[in-house]
Amino acid sequence: MIDPLTSLLHRQAGRHGPVMLMYHSVQPGAAKPDWPWAISMRRFREQLDLLAAGGWTTTTMAELAAKPDRWPERTLVITFDDGYADNLAACEELHSRGMRATWFIVSGSIGRAPGWEADRRPHGRMLDAGELREMHAAGMEIGSHGVGHVRLTEVSDDRLLEELALSKTTLEALLGEGIDSFAYPYGAWDARCESAVRRAGYRYACTTRTGLALKDAHPLRMRRLAVFNHDDAGSLARKLSLTTNDGGWNNVFHYLRARAVARVSGNMTKK
Repeated sequence: MIDPLTSLLHRQAGRHGPVMLMYHSVQPGAAKPDWPWAISMRRFREQLDLLAAGGWTTTTMAELAAKPDRWPERTLVITFDDGYADNLAACEELHSRGMRATWFIVSGSIGRAPGWEADRRPHGRMLDAGELREMHAAGMEIGSHGVGHVRLTEVSDDRLLEELALSKTTLEALLGEGIDSFAYPYGAWDARCESAVRRAGYRYACTTRTGLALKDAHPLRMRRLAVFNHDDAGSLARKLSLTTNDGGWNNVFHYLRARAVARVSGNMTKK
């Protein structure tokens, strides 16, 4: 259950355009993970139940971007970055509710431990080839997150194209079909990266900038809201309402105060 004010805010969510969420690891049990980018399975289930009860329609990023003007209110894309093995259980939770999602896979670490550094990240391997095929067969989209999870803005032109092209061909060979979607690692993005993504053959890409998914009306600059280890169903509902990463009460009160001031100013202007 969520509180009455959050419930009221959530009723307004999704009316102005589709929203995208960004998850990483979904760890078993109910304990709060140490890694900020992970969430417990208990809270993940609670969040999915909130979305289901709220009438949200889930789709993949590629399908949303391909038909940006054809989606009803409360359309949502759920995305997962990196491809942790615990995501398989998250996929099963989604599938059991008739929901779909998009996974961005680091192709150089498929089936083994991550090849890049991250403090307090969960231990263990990434999703393997068989698991990715299984998820794809269940209606989930598989996209690319590069070969080595590097900051694309900091590498040479040759390395940039290698990260994009090799990850694409690796995943296409694994799944037997084209890969259209990409997520910029760390959200590191600039005009050079965008141009390289297009040249590598991707049609859609997402950043970590917040706001409505299609706010920029550009298929290579889609926006997402991050889900963190402290987020429960209530804070997720508030994030969806405010289209921001901050679902805390201070941000809610700033939002409500700004709306009230705007309403009063508008009424004064009409007089």
